[in-house]
Amino acid sequence: MGRKRDENVSRLARGLQILILLAVTAAGLAPNPVMAQQSNDDAAWLGTEKAASTAPVTIDGRLLFRVFGVTSFPAGKRAQAIADRIIALAEDRSESTDSLRLVEAEHSTDILAGDQLIMSVVNADARIEGGDNPRRLIAQVHLNRIKAAVADYRAERNPALLLHNAIIAADYTLLLAVTLFVIFFTVRWVARGIERRYQSAVKKIETGSFQLVSAASIWKLIHIAFRILSLLLALFLVLLDLHFVLSLFPWTRGVADNFRALALAPVFWILSELEATAPGLLVIALIVSAARYMLKVARGGFTAIKERRFRISGFDPDWSDPTYNIVRVLIIAFAVVVSYPYIPGSESPAFKGVTIFIGVLFSLGSSAFLANLIAGYTMTYRRAFHPGDRIKVGDLMGDVTAIGLMVTHLRSVKNEELVVPNSLILNSNLINYSSLAREHGLILHTTVGIGYETPWRQVEAMLLMAAERTPAVLREPPPYILQKSLEDFAVTYELNVYCDRPLAMYELYTELHRNILDVFNEFGVQIMTPSYVADPAAPKVVPKDQWFAGPAQAPPLRKTGST
Repeated sequence: MGRKRDENVSRLARGLQILILLAVTAAGLAPNPVMAQQSNDDAAWLGTEKAASTAPVTIDGRLLFRVFGVTSFPAGKRAQAIADRIIALAEDRSESTDSLRLVEAEHSTDILAGDQLIMSVVNADARIEGGDNPRRLIAQVHLNRIKAAVADYRAERNPALLLHNAIIAADYTLLLAVTLFVIFFTVRWVARGIERRYQSAVKKIETGSFQLVSAASIWKLIHIAFRILSLLLALFLVLLDLHFVLSLFPWTRGVADNFRALALAPVFWILSELEATAPGLLVIALIVSAARYMLKVARGGFTAIKERRFRISGFDPDWSDPTYNIVRVLIIAFAVVVSYPYIPGSESPAFKGVTIFIGVLFSLGSSAFLANLIAGYTMTYRRAFHPGDRIKVGDLMGDVTAIGLMVTHLRSVKNEELVVPNSLILNSNLINYSSLAREHGLILHTTVGIGYETPWRQVEAMLLMAAERTPAVLREPPPYILQKSLEDFAVTYELNVYCDRPLAMYELYTELHRNILDVFNEFGVQIMTPSYVADPAAPKVVPKDQWFAGPAQAPPLRKTGST
């Protein structure tokens, strides 16, 4: 009952204070000799001392008021001294709060508890509250706050109330423990349920990424995300419970207030910033949704072209994938440009500095990258070659195994992997052995030098016979002979044959050369290449009986008979 009476008195005093302040403000506080005398008294009190600062007077973490300080008596020491006197008064339960009174002195208005000085209010203290408030009015306000603080100090240290608050703190702590257990159990149960439900979908992701992203790593990432979420939620609940429990007891209320400022203020600041940036984030979400829809439409259209369900005159279906990549980059770039002003912090100097730094790095290191990228798209639209073709780039020859935007992979005839930059291919002469061979056949050719004493008709007949003995040579179109040149000591003949297997050209050349050697040896005609100086004593031919001299082995005889 005493505490309620003190609270009513405190409310009445505060209401009276507000009415007095309103009356003073309405009257305009015209200057008068009394206030001038107070100003002179204040200047006399300060004397030559320079004001240092102000400091709060707090009891059990509650702010009562702020006091002024001077160099000789700093505000912090003065505030602590006043707080110690108020606590001493509150601990002396034999002293009633009704004993608090105001006494006017020459330069201050003193607040006394009986004959004990609690504090002195000077004009400098009155100016802290703002305006030209009378010193006695501020002293009356401080008196009412001191009365309320003393009453609260005594009431909050009542053993029954402390026991009640201790029981509440224990209950909330137990409830927190149960809640944390439920949270961790629920999070683990939800994570396992998601794993059981979407196990096949994650397996498809692993297969679609060619096992670059394993299912185990995906589930591990999901479990880590759930664990972090549960820990953040648990930390938030622990902080709330700790703040509540500390605020129940007067000795730890100040710690609770500081704890709230340190732990919860950043959270509330983040929430306020999110609230301020919510419209911009909503616009970004709409732009992202529109961009995703456009990408989906573009992907469906180019897929239809690739599968030849939709045709565009002059547009090759093989161009669908690279063209989609270009369109995708353009759509994403447009979405980024449009959403840039709505990104939180985009106008800050730090954000602009990072953007400029990234742009400089990209411009310095992207020359070769862009050259190969443009070359890759240029080759795609030129249709110079396809995977599986045999090509020759400069001195490099091989079969195309993969065509990328940056490099092209070749497999040489020696089973070597050749990685050729696309810019090199674009700037070099390129020979494709496979593109025309599919329809017209590839022409393989070889040259021999035969002396003038051998009739050219005989030479051409022998060369055509060697071509007929080569099974892989096409009969249509038929092989043909060219007399390339009439050299000093020999005539150069060129045998041209057609084949439809460009990937086996080296095997065909070997078989064709073997048959040429056999035919010329059969008819005793000497091949004069690579060079000729004089007629040898005996022709440089191999007799037929020596064709299979050791270690060579003769092939088995073919069995013939009627079928």
